Amino acid sequence: MPREIVTVSLGQCGNQMSSVFWQRLCAEHGISKEGILEEWATEGGDRKDVFFYQADDEHYIPRAILIDLEPRVIGNILASPYANLYNPENIYLSKDGGGAGNNWAAGYGIGERIYEEVMEMIEREAEGSDSLEGFMVMHSIAGGTGSGLGSYILERINDKFPKKLIQTYSVFPNMSVADVVVQPYNSLLTLKRLTNHADSVVVLDNGALTRIITDRLHVQNPSFDQTNQLVATVMAASTQTLRYPGYMNNDLVGIVASLIPTPRCHFLMTSYTPFTGDQIDQAKSVRKTTVLDVMRRLLQPKNRMVSTVPSKSSCYISILNIIQGEVDPTNVHQSLLRIREQQLASFIPWGPASIQVALTRKSPYMAASHRVSGLMLANHTSVATLFQRMIDQYDRLRSRKAFLEQYKKEKIFENGLEEFDDARATVDELVKEYRACETPEYITYGS
Repeated sequence: MPREIVTVSLGQCGNQMSSVFWQRLCAEHGISKEGILEEWATEGGDRKDVFFYQADDEHYIPRAILIDLEPRVIGNILASPYANLYNPENIYLSKDGGGAGNNWAAGYGIGERIYEEVMEMIEREAEGSDSLEGFMVMHSIAGGTGSGLGSYILERINDKFPKKLIQTYSVFPNMSVADVVVQPYNSLLTLKRLTNHADSVVVLDNGALTRIITDRLHVQNPSFDQTNQLVATVMAASTQTLRYPGYMNNDLVGIVASLIPTPRCHFLMTSYTPFTGDQIDQAKSVRKTTVLDVMRRLLQPKNRMVSTVPSKSSCYISILNIIQGEVDPTNVHQSLLRIREQQLASFIPWGPASIQVALTRKSPYMAASHRVSGLMLANHTSVATLFQRMIDQYDRLRSRKAFLEQYKKEKIFENGLEEFDDARATVDELVKEYRACETPEYITYGS
């Protein structure tokens, strides 16, 4: 029985990610730009219906909902060769096209006004699937639409479908270079929603993505398109076991359950190796890949797509390695023993100290230059340093009462700024819980 997933992309960043992700899925499943199955795509064994459904004339349509408050990015998608792939009823563009002006409160306020239309699309997609498993939300947390409208939609989806999983791919801002002056406000307010309403959040950090592309591919100023290809590779790999199912981890619940032992600590880091030319143009030369080599590289901090500052005590809560390609299970076992012997990964003191491995097939329709590639989804306590940096930046702005006027104009802040204080308290509590995870006493935490 297929367990369908509906993707919801919000704002400029979310829709750019989504666009590259769907191009990637089409390539992996042998589906043309118009959604028609290519004649040579006859291998089978893949589940197209997790992310696509078939129209009456047999062509494939993504279970995707695209929402934006300004027309530019969606306009580009509709002018691209993939324009006919999407269901036009699933695209929401704001009538006045003004956007949310990088203001979380404006995006949230617009959410209340457009709620009916957007939820109607989401419900229609949900009803149209046989056994919906959950939602994948793509957005950034620094701007206005992805953060504000994203927060509102996240709350509503959680209310409406309390038993469905919500996994978000959230792009965190580059902490050292601020594109938006009010990003500490927007990020903190969104982070409260991600903590309370999402089941799992894959943290992608613009700073780290840019660093990886600069280091690995020797590109001085990476374009959004290149960083999005990197994100799409990660998203495709993290859903690989759902689309090319094996015996284990063939649904999202299984993956999430094995990574997230306690409900609030659900922020996942990713690393991927090797990056190659077929995913991202002008990559480095091909080398020999073995399971041990791939697993060892996944644990290296420089391959992580999040810039955190690990302390001596920070450790992994859980790790899932999704290894794609031709792999002998005995190699996996030997590699895990070697990693344990060399103590390459330190784990929490109160849980099982093991790396979980899911083996999955590669898409037969995409030529890969490497025999083995791997994605690591890890729950690591050092992610708290990212949240702590956000709180510090927020405090700096807030102590000067900077830029608060534009927030006060919106309905949610008209009776005072309690929402800010509440969000800060939520994130602060999250940081404390991640710190507590590093101690054996965590089992009794909060009781």
